Amino acid sequence: MTTLFDTDEARWAAVQCRDRAADGQFCYSVRSTGVYCRPSCPSRPARRANVAFHASPAAAEAAGFRACLRCQPAQPPLAERQAAAVARACRLIDAQVDAGDSAPRLDSLAQAAGLSRFHFHRLFKAHTGITPKAYAQARRAARLRQGLAAAPSVTEALYEAGFGSSARFYAATTGALGMTPGRYRAGGQGETIRFAVAGCSLGAILVASTGKGICAILIGDEPEPLLHDLQRRFPRAELVGAEPAFERTVAQVVGFVEAPRLGLGLPLDVRGTAFQQRVWEALRAVPAGATVSYRELAERLGMPAAARAVAGACAANPVAVAIPCHRVVRTDGTLSGYRWGIARKRTLLEREAAAAGAAMPLP
Repeated sequence: MTTLFDTDEARWAAVQCRDRAADGQFCYSVRSTGVYCRPSCPSRPARRANVAFHASPAAAEAAGFRACLRCQPAQPPLAERQAAAVARACRLIDAQVDAGDSAPRLDSLAQAAGLSRFHFHRLFKAHTGITPKAYAQARRAARLRQGLAAAPSVTEALYEAGFGSSARFYAATTGALGMTPGRYRAGGQGETIRFAVAGCSLGAILVASTGKGICAILIGDEPEPLLHDLQRRFPRAELVGAEPAFERTVAQVVGFVEAPRLGLGLPLDVRGTAFQQRVWEALRAVPAGATVSYRELAERLGMPAAARAVAGACAANPVAVAIPCHRVVRTDGTLSGYRWGIARKRTLLEREAAAAGAAMPLP
């Protein structure tokens, strides 16, 4: 079986352009230095006459060469090592938060990863989409949600989740839970959510709103599953339907779905993590008639390695169309998964392209 690097000419070309795709396929040694490297090594280029190729690090060492300290060819590729370092840091944070302790300090995490404080912080954010501190807060919030459901009191849940004082607890949790801890523990009890279901060209559409703004826009084939979805989100809230005044709000949403150029000037009350909120805000900046890839969106947020985390935030979007996650496509322009169906995503994009006077051929 042939490979892209089955000749010395192909291997030398890979070394000259520092092709990361060649890493793990072979390594090369430099006779004048006695060192062997991976193809993507950023060290000063060697003369071709001094270079030999080896099938593996073991073969290079058997020939008497030592590993380059810069590219560490005997170790996994840099991207894998970095991802593993971030994963270890996440496990360390998880373990301490789950034990009810304070999250590890940034200096300790960086030291465990063998990196500088600044480099580790940047690497962690690039891979996860959030800072170590925000990750620890999200983990503590998850413990809090579990604890509020099981603990005998809010106070016990407070300390079991690792909050050292009630002041810190109440300052941090309202944003994380979307409501006060007491209301969350009661399943949204005390919240009044108005909703209505209507028909549109995409199928059935449910619009729900708190006193602050629209909290859900759900689309499906039948109304009943949409109502069940809303009930799961707010199990003990008071759901109020069939109000004529609110049905006018639904009409505005339906009008926006059918004619994107009209815009939607309604307030939203969407609840998510700090990272999700950032992604949703960036999505709202993508104009109708345009698309963006997950990678491009991550780059706009200053986190080019967080494309997967961006995709997760898009999938968690609770307000279809108003936060236009349908405008995110794969890097090659093809349509990826959409919570409310690929066919609806294609329809929305084609409709927006037509309204903007743009040609958008979709696969």
